[in-house]
Amino acid sequence: MSAAIQLSGIESPETTVRYDRPQLIGFIADARTEEVLRDGLPPDLEMELRRGGVRTAITAMQKQMTPRVLIIDLSGEDQPLSALSELAHVVEPDVCVLLIGDNASVDFYREVTRGLGAAEYLTKPLTRDVVARHFLKFMEGSRRASAATPGRRAISISGSRGGSGATTIAVNLAWHLGVVMRRHTVLLDPDIQLGTAALLLNVQQGTGLRMALETPDRIDALLAERAALPAGDRLHVLASEEKLDVPFRPAAGAASPLLNALRKRYNFVVADVPPDPEPLYRDLLGAVDQRVLVTLPTLPAVRDTLRLLSLPSGQGQMERPIIILNRNGLPGGLNKREVETALKMKVDVVIPDQPRQIGSASTMGEPAIMSSSSFRSAVVELARQVAFTGLLDSADADHHGLQPAKRRGLKALLGGGK
Repeated sequence: MSAAIQLSGIESPETTVRYDRPQLIGFIADARTEEVLRDGLPPDLEMELRRGGVRTAITAMQKQMTPRVLIIDLSGEDQPLSALSELAHVVEPDVCVLLIGDNASVDFYREVTRGLGAAEYLTKPLTRDVVARHFLKFMEGSRRASAATPGRRAISISGSRGGSGATTIAVNLAWHLGVVMRRHTVLLDPDIQLGTAALLLNVQQGTGLRMALETPDRIDALLAERAALPAGDRLHVLASEEKLDVPFRPAAGAASPLLNALRKRYNFVVADVPPDPEPLYRDLLGAVDQRVLVTLPTLPAVRDTLRLLSLPSGQGQMERPIIILNRNGLPGGLNKREVETALKMKVDVVIPDQPRQIGSASTMGEPAIMSSSSFRSAVVELARQVAFTGLLDSADADHHGLQPAKRRGLKALLGGGK
């Protein structure tokens, strides 16, 4: 395969382009991975996903035309390297091969990419964002590759309506990233008059955020760092508590310079963005790398979620936000299937209804992930989807009642250069 499968799917000017070739064919082992691939790749992409693995692909490619891009699922294959070598003999030399599988070792990644010449290899479980970041650049005519720097991510958490629990989720996600995963993280609360994010962490609020939002031309990384107050060794909170009778007029376009300054200082920016139609909040939703919507199992919440989903995505963002169903099992509420039917899409993270545990943590100014294992599991899954933290190590995770993340290679994490 070293000579048969190229490192990229970009054709040289001398190559004769055959427009009759299929654009993408994939052989996928399970329904969940197929669903994630469909969500992570553009809906207008001509793709054909079939059930099976590399052996099925070998049989199929012996009888039909080779596509421009071929996605192969290696999960469960006893001899994946020899099978890929067989595949190389039945496909055209310029095919772009993208691999997915369950082998997370860095040696395997190097062997299939550098040794056998596959364009990319991703380990399961996949997320929509991982697919978009690492597979999308190999699709012909793609313009939606994210421009975000790996490891420097701005994430917005918004409720579909007031009381959805978005602030609690934002606070706990920031705590998990900063305190448990030991990544430099800032929790941003742009509601400087009624915001409660700092209160939930028992952190005194500063005064620099207002000045930053009203005079964005003065924003720099040093100002952002001085305005944020520590909630942990690697967790800071950027919030304010201004008087209600004093008008607050953030400058137009203040969101982008603020986020850019925070990205220079922090690995992760978690912004608790209210669903209100304020220009500042809308600008923040358009400037972050990943949007998260929190909904409740009620008809009004589902209706407002659909309205928020109609907002255009920002540059480099996924076409739809990550959807969290909070308080699943709420007495008198809709069930998960009914919510998904109404939204016409599956929810990505489900949080059970636990009013006593969550309410008690909020009252004490402590992260709810410390007292509820099911809530903690949901936050860990959310972190994996928005920031790839399921692939990262944390030496301190045991100290906070969490299992350390499984060790994986840096190449498998970033899917970066060969």
